[in-house]
Amino acid sequence: MPRDGRTHGRAALKCAMPTITSLEQLEALYGAPNDASTVKEVAKLTPEYRRYIAASPFALLATVGPEGVDCSPRGDRSGFVRIHDDQTLMLPDRRGNNRVDSLRNIVSDPRAALLFLVPGVGNTLRVQGRAQIVIDRELRESFAVDGHAPRSVIVLAISTVYFQCARALLRSELWNPARHVDPKSLPSAGDMLASCSAGQVGGTDYDRDWPARAQRTMW
Repeated sequence: MPRDGRTHGRAALKCAMPTITSLEQLEALYGAPNDASTVKEVAKLTPEYRRYIAASPFALLATVGPEGVDCSPRGDRSGFVRIHDDQTLMLPDRRGNNRVDSLRNIVSDPRAALLFLVPGVGNTLRVQGRAQIVIDRELRESFAVDGHAPRSVIVLAISTVYFQCARALLRSELWNPARHVDPKSLPSAGDMLASCSAGQVGGTDYDRDWPARAQRTMW
């Protein structure tokens, strides 16, 4: 369904349980962060932060727009997010589902953030700033893979950058092969599509054809 045709729950969330309704309540509950939580936040990339970005093959892109927030997975070969300088990152917009939710949001509101993950590493890296969508031909072609250039490049002007400690990844055991889930134990993409479309889209044919289609349209 087109983005403009989606329906959204607009009703205010109602909860009978005690809730936090002010910053004063929140700060009283959690207290102040320690020095290690604050000094790590800087306004530009440090040499150490550069190394994390260069090693990362996967990031989450968060954006905000008139219809709410969006978080989109972005993955490519390690270092796919280019460091233009200490305050500028460049992210090629590779082929995906063509919903362009993130790009729609950036057009309306430039605020954006990236969360970088590095396989096997517990720390993550958070970068926040303001984004724009660039379609300069020379820039796009500089990101080409196997002769395929992205249709646009997201350029992020950094406002803050800092690393996130490893607790979340340690608790989740994300990198532990023994904790990996067998894909066959979960609904497939075809199953979910068929369920959402009352059988009009998806199903076993979709699952059968998807690997070859993805390979053809990877870049």
